Amino acid sequence: MKRINTKLQENKKLLSIYFTAGYPKLNDTVEIIHELEKNGVDMIEIGLPFSDPLADGPTIQESSTIAIENGMTTALLFEQLKGIRETVKIPLIIMGYFNPMMQFGIEKFCQKCSEIGIDGFIIPDLPIDEYERHYKYIFQSYGLKNIFLITPQTSDERILKIDNHSDSFIYMVSTAAVTGSQSGFGTEQLEYFKRISNMNLKNPQIVGFGIKDKQTFAEATEHQKGAIIGSAFIKFLKDNPKEKIRNFISFLK
Repeated sequence: MKRINTKLQENKKLLSIYFTAGYPKLNDTVEIIHELEKNGVDMIEIGLPFSDPLADGPTIQESSTIAIENGMTTALLFEQLKGIRETVKIPLIIMGYFNPMMQFGIEKFCQKCSEIGIDGFIIPDLPIDEYERHYKYIFQSYGLKNIFLITPQTSDERILKIDNHSDSFIYMVSTAAVTGSQSGFGTEQLEYFKRISNMNLKNPQIVGFGIKDKQTFAEATEHQKGAIIGSAFIKFLKDNPKEKIRNFISFLK
């Protein structure tokens, strides 16, 4: 289960794409994954729909609501992803809130992810102290990476602690705002990117929130290893067929 670390060693800037499982249609999940890999995406974050996604802006909130209305559940997602590793080689990360994972059962959730070939988790509402105290040994026993988030307001002390307890990459939130709410990067954000780079952390950083086109991707990756696009891709899926995903990816490179 070293796919994330192997990918991070590649001599290129990485593009990670987030989408919500079960959106726009219930059974689109696997086809979207295939299209993304086929068109050169480096990593994929599969969003686990939740009824109260506090960190997400209107676009991802709406996609989560629609996915739930479509009938997407944690159990169904696992069913859809069964056998995905027969065809997909790039890292797959589950991004979601902790509540659905707890409802499913933490160890059972980790076991299913390990069986399917999921590489790790991004869980915005799981604090590092809670993770260390209660869940680290479970995640690690199933070979799953836990990827922590930092923001411009995160103290250097906490960043160093997160870096010390990470072994893949750090999700670097570009702003304190919710996802999908920015129109571009200002001087303050660009200085933040540079400041974190100058800390010489042992784990590379991948920037999320606010990346939507070639310019913002370039700005986000000038000092960092890669960037994550979520809201812009969800908007694209709302208005375009899956077969045109290659157009969206080519627009970024």
